[in-house]
Amino acid sequence: MATSDTAFGGTGSGATGAAVGRAVMIAAAAALGGFLFGYDTAVINGAVGAIRDKYDIGAGGTGLTVSLTLLGAALGAWLAGDVADRLGRIRVMQIAAVLFFVGALGSAFPFSVYDLTAWRVVGGVAVGFASVIAPAYIAEISPASIRGRLGSMYQLAIVLGIAISQLVNYALNAAAGGARGHLLGIEAWQWMLALEAVPALLYLIVTYPIPESPRFLVLRGRADQAREILADLEGGGDEVVAVRMAEIGASLREHRTKTTLRQLFSKPLGVAPLVWVGIALAALQQFVGINVIFYYSSTLWQAVGFGEDRSLLISVVSALVNIAGTFVAIAVIDRIGRRPLLLVGSVGMAVSLATAAICFSSAVVTTNDIGESVATLEGTSGTVALIAANTFVFFFAFSWGPVVWVLISEMFPNRVRAAAVGVATAANWVSNFLISATFPALADWNLSVTYGGYAVMAAVSFFVVWKFVTETRGRTLEAAG
Repeated sequence: MATSDTAFGGTGSGATGAAVGRAVMIAAAAALGGFLFGYDTAVINGAVGAIRDKYDIGAGGTGLTVSLTLLGAALGAWLAGDVADRLGRIRVMQIAAVLFFVGALGSAFPFSVYDLTAWRVVGGVAVGFASVIAPAYIAEISPASIRGRLGSMYQLAIVLGIAISQLVNYALNAAAGGARGHLLGIEAWQWMLALEAVPALLYLIVTYPIPESPRFLVLRGRADQAREILADLEGGGDEVVAVRMAEIGASLREHRTKTTLRQLFSKPLGVAPLVWVGIALAALQQFVGINVIFYYSSTLWQAVGFGEDRSLLISVVSALVNIAGTFVAIAVIDRIGRRPLLLVGSVGMAVSLATAAICFSSAVVTTNDIGESVATLEGTSGTVALIAANTFVFFFAFSWGPVVWVLISEMFPNRVRAAAVGVATAANWVSNFLISATFPALADWNLSVTYGGYAVMAAVSFFVVWKFVTETRGRTLEAAG
């Protein structure tokens, strides 16, 4: 990849164009975990209706089938920091790749809804591993002045995974005449889930040539290897590398043993306030309801009067809007900073969610031939609701989507980073579970109030950022905490 520090926005840290190019390529390889994260969590959007019909499960069962995956992700996130500190960042990526592969094939060819859910949980553990280790690793191998952009590549990979999953769902649904239709003797929804095995295998392959985190190597007493990797990634000559090695060594001096959960929240360690801010950011990223759009948008838009084909196409459009917003974040995150993006995003999300809530309040509910309640948005309400939903996605995509992952990967000191990121990410997945598990029942109860609640959470997110978040743009990781 032909990349220079000028073309990538300038490093300002002594890193040469070649060093920046290597950092970009390594970050892209690690970000494949984000692609699988996005594909795995969003692909269920096209399959959930077929699974519900095939196994004859109601709204509660549907919510559990989708959302138990997220508890697997919370478990994976909780464990990832400890495993990464013991085995290394690369080994965690490789474990995640294997779990993605096995989970994809297992969930595509289940014997019942119970083992399908179990395989989805396996995939969820892989998602949890990837969601912790990819942003942490990218932060640890990135020159300070482009760390935001490289960290945002992880979010870009997530949204690309979401978009590809929606395109795959749409194409397979069209080719098979519905998610329950057959292609080569296999139902389309099974193909949707099984195809994840391909990028999972690729992820496993690309983790072998990339280097281990220099900070992990210093932690394990492998200073010569760390020095060589730092010189390769940050450049600047022997003197600059020596200074960076000294900074890393000093920051890790207090972290020669495993950081326990109790220590993380203890006064002597002094990082508890940062950890609570990380938890709040991670939870609010989900409490605004973003994944309702990507897990349930197909069934949501069908519920308010759109057909199956059109609903899947709307999901594709939302995924493309998500990508566009993420490119905006990559372009500006290292120029204007993390905090301003979060504040603007909070305002935009609150307004667009409130608009959608008002539109859904005008839905007309009727009963179909088999006794099911069907809601329809009349007049311009459907169009306005669609625009509001995609506006929400855009504001999220250039702010709370990428910036939260960047912040929680760089706001903690080296000595506790893996453990603290693991805790914050576990909170993210538990929050994701709560939103995803409750949405089907809440939507059946009152869709307008549900979206109004998400709008309130977006407003709360503004005040949390305004009061508690400190700007991290341009700081080295050793300056954190």
